[in-house]
Amino acid sequence: MRLMDILNILTQLSEGMLFSILIFSVTLILSLPLGLLVAFARMSKIQAIRIPASIYISIMRGTPLMLQLMVVYFGPYYIFGIKVVDNYRIIAALIGFVINYAAYFAEIYRGGIQSIGRGQYEAAKLLGYSKTQTFLVIILPQVIKRILPSITNEVITLIKDTSLAFTISVLEMFSRAKALASSSTSMIPFVVAACIYYVFNFIVEFIMNGIEKRLEYYR
Repeated sequence: MRLMDILNILTQLSEGMLFSILIFSVTLILSLPLGLLVAFARMSKIQAIRIPASIYISIMRGTPLMLQLMVVYFGPYYIFGIKVVDNYRIIAALIGFVINYAAYFAEIYRGGIQSIGRGQYEAAKLLGYSKTQTFLVIILPQVIKRILPSITNEVITLIKDTSLAFTISVLEMFSRAKALASSSTSMIPFVVAACIYYVFNFIVEFIMNGIEKRLEYYR
């Protein structure tokens, strides 16, 4: 295959790549803080808060993301009889990814927070720190350091999972590659897409490793 053909494939994949990057970025920006809130709810001593959070996490982690995307997209019509516009596809994809990954991040946060010894909370209290100050100044930096490898794994998985948006006909990069491969009867579009995914993953892993090294002083 000529270089011009590969460049043409890259050009046609670029629009789909933008959708993949959009899904990736919005999911991270929204699911990370949402996951922290869910983690707090999951650890709450109030059953009315803890039980729904536990059920939510169980459902999100116990069912396929592909199925969740279909429920979010088709649910408004089949459950409530609400007709959705075509642009709702990308919104449904974003909602599905955010609520799914928030559940996974919540459990990562919970594990990190609960791994901190109670002695640190007691010491902070003796020093006059409020609960909020204790968490933000003392606990959170240590939690971030401990959970960063797990967060990195989830972020890398997210990059690959963006391809599941094809389930509700969002034309992200994998969908574009699939269409190109079908029309050209060639595996090259898949190979090019795989290379792009790999480079994307490599960049993210490099950035996350750099952040982890900066947090070495929390050991």
